[in-house]
Amino acid sequence: MFTKRAFLTLLAICIGGGTAYAQSDPLPSWNDGAVKKSITEFVAKVTTQGGPDYVPPAERIAVFDNDGTLWCEQPIYFEAAFALDRVKAMAAQHLEWKQQQPFKAFLAGDKKALAEQGEKGLLTLVAAAHSGMTTDEFAKSVADWLATAKHPRFNRPYNDLIYQPMVELLAYLRANGFKTFIVSGGGVEFMRVWAEKAYGIPPEQVVGSSGVTQFRLDAAGKPSLLKTAKVQFIDDGPGKPAGINMIIGRRPILAFGNSDGDHQMLQWTMAGSGARFAGIVHHTDAAREYAYDRPSKIGQLDKAWEEAKAKGWTVVDMKQDWKKVFAFEP
Repeated sequence: MFTKRAFLTLLAICIGGGTAYAQSDPLPSWNDGAVKKSITEFVAKVTTQGGPDYVPPAERIAVFDNDGTLWCEQPIYFEAAFALDRVKAMAAQHLEWKQQQPFKAFLAGDKKALAEQGEKGLLTLVAAAHSGMTTDEFAKSVADWLATAKHPRFNRPYNDLIYQPMVELLAYLRANGFKTFIVSGGGVEFMRVWAEKAYGIPPEQVVGSSGVTQFRLDAAGKPSLLKTAKVQFIDDGPGKPAGINMIIGRRPILAFGNSDGDHQMLQWTMAGSGARFAGIVHHTDAAREYAYDRPSKIGQLDKAWEEAKAKGWTVVDMKQDWKKVFAFEP
């Protein structure tokens, strides 16, 4: 007989996440093994009341790098792809760029001349794409780009290239009382446009690099914030623990990254007292995504990898530990 108790039990399962399978295995896209076990055992330790490693919910802070940790970052950082596309779109309103480097080389497709401009040239292009407009105008430009731009290899929108196992991990942590943050070298206003829909992380829990904004009133007296080309804060390398301290105000107990740009964030997380977790996503799957580490110009993993091996941090082998990389895979 289908009793009221049975009905309420079924209803609770549906409301709580869909299926009994989803409840029994909160990380279905992760292969069983040492890596998955290290995650679930850590969560069990810090959430078991009365246990020696129990951590109150307010202190369950988890931080994640974005590029290469939560979504793909090859062949170039996606925000850089956005910036270059935006410079092309803006060129008609900036005829002077045809005579100014690095714009002249970029717009003409002169790769040699552009390479001669070096990192400074690339930063100039990125700054042009991120400044001279209000914060609202910039957010719209990001949303419009994501709605139309396609990744050169996968031919899918860039925000389709989000790692399904990491989305599950974020949800699993939040279900166990963690507060999840992005701590990325990417631009904070670029990520805030889409991060909540992609990861369930609201704008106020995104820490990133930022430029200076200026308050202004237009002719009608309407206030806005104007994005300038001046850099305010670089949230990369040693800047990551500084950004965590400045914005979050608590030392995390769990941190995930994928490159040497995350090294100091991982070190600082592990230097705290009590139970700690440091994880690294190692890109080993050239078939489903990309394979790279030490020699890569994007997402180089060298020193952080060595310390992870020496100290027993968790290193995720993408090829071995993930059943799928992206949600659109079979």
